[in-house]
Amino acid sequence: MKIKLLFVLFTILFINIQAQDYIFGKVTTEDNNEISDVTVINIRTDERISTNRDGHFMISGRAGDELRFVKNGYERANRRINKENISAPVNVTLMRSPTLIAEVELKKEITGDIKIDSKNLNPPRKVQKLKSDLAVYMKQKSAPSVLAPRAGEFVQPVTKGVFSLGKVKNKWDDMDLLNYLQNALGTAFFEDLKIEKAQIQHFILYILRTGFERKNILKYGYVTEADLNRFKSAVLNRISAYKTP
Repeated sequence: MKIKLLFVLFTILFINIQAQDYIFGKVTTEDNNEISDVTVINIRTDERISTNRDGHFMISGRAGDELRFVKNGYERANRRINKENISAPVNVTLMRSPTLIAEVELKKEITGDIKIDSKNLNPPRKVQKLKSDLAVYMKQKSAPSVLAPRAGEFVQPVTKGVFSLGKVKNKWDDMDLLNYLQNALGTAFFEDLKIEKAQIQHFILYILRTGFERKNILKYGYVTEADLNRFKSAVLNRISAYKTP
């Protein structure tokens, strides 16, 4: 009996040591607009994922890891992960990088012919107006709706370590499901279970990553009443293990 008990304790200890935590958060611009398709890299493990259409990301890691955020047109950002980041979202702001365009000046020689020289040295009025209109247009800031997916447009879901050929049919990723469950159940549901508000998303992610079946939910982007009841049942069955040191 003692041998069996020691084996169980050793197994639990080994699982806790080997278990990976998950770091999640959001990437925005200095104007607080979400940025999609930002590459997030864990420097220690070299794991790479991309932010979804709302700028959210989720990557495995632990305290002490360094995350790097990379996207064309923005300055690269690094973030060192501490213990607080494991239970709370990591919010990162990327700054736009300046783009320098080399100026090329084309000089035309004077021929002495007034008609030819007037055309070469004085651009037509239509060209001048076009340049003026372009200058006004380039100064305008792009609205977030420009990059947003159109109605019915397929959006590539974020998956860990999977490369697919052809069209990926999932309409949701885990972050979409996490946000839905948090809103559908409400804060009071988790507070009754003594789960602090800052740890709600971490707890939901724990339930999803410990065997909760969600293949059809992610595929169709829809949660049925039966799915919601399955999640509640999983919460009640695993909350003790979650709170166990």
